[in-house]
Formats: sequence, structure tokens, C-alpha cells
Amino acid sequence: QVQLVESGGGLVQAGASLRLSCVASGRTASWYAMGWFRQAPGKEREFVAAIRLGSGITIYSDSMKGRFTISRDNAKNTVDLQIDSLKPEDTAVYYCAASQYSSGSSPGNYAYWGQGTQVTVSS
Repeated sequence: QVQLVESGGGLVQAGASLRLSCVASGRTASWYAMGWFRQAPGKEREFVAAIRLGSGITIYSDSMKGRFTISRDNAKNTVDLQIDSLKPEDTAVYYCAASQYSSGSSPGNYAYWGQGTQVTVSS
């Protein structure tokens, strides 16, 4: 059974940094990429970044470049998302996802999802 478990969220002040982590378990050998999405209340799920597990190539949403850094450790089956200079508008539930064929920005490309971790940024 495939499982993705996110951690690292919390309540922080604007300007702080957070490092989110996603641990994958189960049959992950066929995965092509993993990504991070976020969803704020009343809004659609939004692509943040993805990383190709074989090459390490990273893809970012244009609006996320600069403050977000995605990385992976294939030996530990983890993908992290470093968020710097947090802003109140970064408040959302952050989800980890995995795809067998795409590193694109559409949630529909990702078959496996974690339960999410809440990030709340106070001003």
C-alpha cells in the first residue's frame, strides 16, 4: 500500500522559514516525480513545485520561484519543501503528491496524495 505522510507544518510569523517533509512508503519504484501543492480556504489546489526522482530536475510554479526549494533523498524516500520568508498569503494546507509519468503542474497528473500539513503564517 502506497502512503505519503507530510510533516513540518505549523503556525509561524511572517518572515520565518519552514521545512516541510514528505515520507513515502510502499511501491514507489515506478514513480517518476513527486510534487508539492497547496490549498488555501476557498481556493483551488495550487501547484508549488515538483522534482523528478531520477534526474533531480526541479520545476517550480512561476509565482513560487525564489522562496520555495524542493529537494529529494531517494535513499530515504523523502521529498522536502523549504519555504523561506513566509507571507500570510502562504497560509494553506500543503500536500505531497507522486506521479508515475509527469512532473507537471496539474493535480490530475498525480495519483498518490498525502493528507496534508497545515501552514499558518501570522502577520
